[in-house]
Amino acid sequence: MRTQRAVSHPHGNSVRFQKVLYLICAFQNISCGIHYLASVFMGVAPYHICRPPGNLQNGEIWELSRCSRSKRENISSLDYEYTGSKKEFPCVDGYIYDQNKWKSTAVTQWNLVCDRKWLAMLIQPLFMFGVLLGSVTFGYFSDRLGRRVVLWATSSGMFLFGIAAAFAADYYTFMAARFFLAMVASGYLVVGFVYVMEFIGMKYRTWASVHMHTFFTVGTLLVALTGYLVRTWWLYQMVLSTVTVPFILCCWVLPETPFWLLSAGRYEEAQKIVDIIAKWNRTSSCKLSELLSLDLQGPVGNSPTEVQKHNLSYLFYNWSIATRTLTVWLIWFTGSLGFYSFSLNSINLGGNEYLNLFLLGVVELPAYTFVCIAMDKVGRRTVLVFALFCSALACGVIMVIPQKHYVLGVATAMVGKFAIGAAFGLIYLYTAELYPTIVRSLAVGSGSMVCRLASILAPFSVDLRSIWIFIPQVFVGTMAFLSGVLTLKLPETLGKQLASTWEEAAKLESENERNSSKLLPTTDNIGLEKTEAITPTDSGLGE
Repeated sequence: MRTQRAVSHPHGNSVRFQKVLYLICAFQNISCGIHYLASVFMGVAPYHICRPPGNLQNGEIWELSRCSRSKRENISSLDYEYTGSKKEFPCVDGYIYDQNKWKSTAVTQWNLVCDRKWLAMLIQPLFMFGVLLGSVTFGYFSDRLGRRVVLWATSSGMFLFGIAAAFAADYYTFMAARFFLAMVASGYLVVGFVYVMEFIGMKYRTWASVHMHTFFTVGTLLVALTGYLVRTWWLYQMVLSTVTVPFILCCWVLPETPFWLLSAGRYEEAQKIVDIIAKWNRTSSCKLSELLSLDLQGPVGNSPTEVQKHNLSYLFYNWSIATRTLTVWLIWFTGSLGFYSFSLNSINLGGNEYLNLFLLGVVELPAYTFVCIAMDKVGRRTVLVFALFCSALACGVIMVIPQKHYVLGVATAMVGKFAIGAAFGLIYLYTAELYPTIVRSLAVGSGSMVCRLASILAPFSVDLRSIWIFIPQVFVGTMAFLSGVLTLKLPETLGKQLASTWEEAAKLESENERNSSKLLPTTDNIGLEKTEAITPTDSGLGE
């Protein structure tokens, strides 16, 4: 894959340019993690009671409850327990909120309680719907306009829409700002991931892709810290939005990726970028014209491989592949549902809400390192099954721990978050390895869409704890156990060459049963590798 080496790290000895670029782009993932979970504290509904009328007359006596107020007909009775007649009225004068923990939230700002509670329940789901649209919209724009311009536009949008949400004059303006904030944050995650992967060599691509999640996790930690220090929601939102400023100030120095420039036919600009990389890395450059000529007119053919477009039906090529696809989608769904359910439900575990979210975020850091090491030692499937079963077990244990022992509950939730985080970090790579090249990007993209659907439903799952406090654990535990059982039917991909055809993909099951060795390279495989070197987004690692 000589084109890949030339663009990523000529001679492979120094990757200083790639390290600097990776850290700059990964830093912005912190902002994405912040905005994805900012509503944990911003949307809290404190304890409240109905506000009494402002003009009490003739010794009126009012009884106040959470969502209504009642006026006693017999004003001579001052007993606390009153059995006489009374009239009930709505809370037209607003509510009195407990400010011991939060001075103000979006809920208290616009009285999103009682008959308006459903509006508060939409804050996070609508944000996640924006995430879904943003990943599709900005992925398209990055292919048409380039990665660099989209990175700048989405980062600027995160700052502007974040500040706009803080200064929203009403609920609907706030929701609109949050919706567009979700779109640009999601757009950055998708395009930023592709951008980094197009500069990182194959040797470091797995670790680099998994640890992009680590920076997202740092955002979660900052949400917990900022929530603890700033108890006014709009100031809290402003502080969190400023985290993106450093990236905006320096993102203009980021170059366009040579891969995109080559796909757009801008060969001279691509050559200049390669020369800059070589200069930074203190190594000799190369001529892209010579490498492209060799790759595209070498032993595999005399012209570039024609790229075929496939639709979703190709993921149901036959019964075996269809079963594989449905299982993979279930794992994506479970990973996202568990990830957001554990995070959003952290404030309901008892004890210090800020410490709970912080701990559930910290535990993700070793989870991603565990995945990187274990998946190459014992295999992708083994690690995934272990993580899913551990998550299911943790959910079950939480349900039997008495609420007064909340420390044990938080510790068990940390185990569950570790496990689901490990599964979530691994499923990207595992999905890419389960499908042939012709549908690899489609498989990962469809899984990402299912993941977004789960993230939309997760807040509703947490809200249902008002019916029964363990509903989130039942949902996540059941899905994790079912996913773990079905994952046992999936083939192991450790040590297997990426499949280029459906036949090779179908052989994975039989090879696992026979415990055979790796596939031998073929002429078609060699041609495939060279094509992927020029079009790295087909590697299946991007969203």
